[in-house]
Amino acid sequence: QVQLVESGGGLVQAGDSLRLSCAASGRAFSSYLFMGWFRQAPGKEREFVGRINSNGANILYANSVKGRFTISGDNAKNTVYLQMNSLKPEDTAVYYCAVSNRWSISARDFNFWGQGTQVTVSS
Repeated sequence: QVQLVESGGGLVQAGDSLRLSCAASGRAFSSYLFMGWFRQAPGKEREFVGRINSNGANILYANSVKGRFTISGDNAKNTVYLQMNSLKPEDTAVYYCAVSNRWSISARDFNFWGQGTQVTVSS
């Protein structure tokens, strides 16, 4: 099975950018159908942010981040990235990555969650 570790979070101001990384070990993330990014704000449900398929040809974003966030993958480094631009205070959350073999955006269909990385956007 795969182990996932997120990194790159931090405290930024509105309008700033951050790049999150999700490093996989134990198994290539490309062996799964999708690698997904989710986020969870305090008191809220875990929310789909976006997903990328194993060859990078199929990428889907939540409407709330479309045009601001970009997902990419580096198979050689076994790492998936989440480039976040034009950050807003409402993007504040713990960001998680996970993998899935289902055509789904539901957190219930994703597995092997990382520990998460905190992103805080101040106004």
